[in-house]
Amino acid sequence: MAKQLDYHTIRAIFARFHAAEPEPKGELEHVNVYTLVVAVALSAQATDAGVNKATRALFAVADTPEKMLALGLDGVTEHVKTIGLFRQKAKNIIKMSQILVDDYGGEVPNSRAALQSLPGVGRKTANVVLNMWWGQPAQAVDTHIFRFGNRSGVAPGKDVDQVERAIEDHIPADYQLHAHHWMILHGRYVCVARKPKCGVCIIRDLCQFEGKNL
Repeated sequence: MAKQLDYHTIRAIFARFHAAEPEPKGELEHVNVYTLVVAVALSAQATDAGVNKATRALFAVADTPEKMLALGLDGVTEHVKTIGLFRQKAKNIIKMSQILVDDYGGEVPNSRAALQSLPGVGRKTANVVLNMWWGQPAQAVDTHIFRFGNRSGVAPGKDVDQVERAIEDHIPADYQLHAHHWMILHGRYVCVARKPKCGVCIIRDLCQFEGKNL
């Protein structure tokens, strides 16, 4: 774990991320906030590409809780069977959809607590939805962000909660909204797990990682 970087270095890092990609976007495909919740819940222990491949056909026939319930558990299971843990995830999607219809009039709530009360929706999923759909500076820490935060010194922590707090405490406020996407994309494509691509990294001179692969 690298030491926590100072404010000015972190600001310089995110200034470079912003210059390279001013409006970073998540890669999970969705057509509304409901399908975003479903897609993010499905992405646990799965790749965004794998989820997108499965959900294109699913969302074409079921883009609301009511349509998902009409499709039924067997129908949902058939659509998501290529995704890891698909049986449990299909059950959660049906349970979640039923709760949204019964308790929320078919609408997705926009509070973290309400989102986290839904089956299959944890803090990370809730934060992704709050960030991507409602533009809140919520920080969803996945494996890519955890790795990047600890390697670089931007947001070191022993667990995801510590990394999330470090992001909130140390990344400048004007970069908080897009911080999650800049870090996840950098971790996914540059600061990869086995052989980080330090030679093409735009922040390599600011990063604290001792095992730089140049």
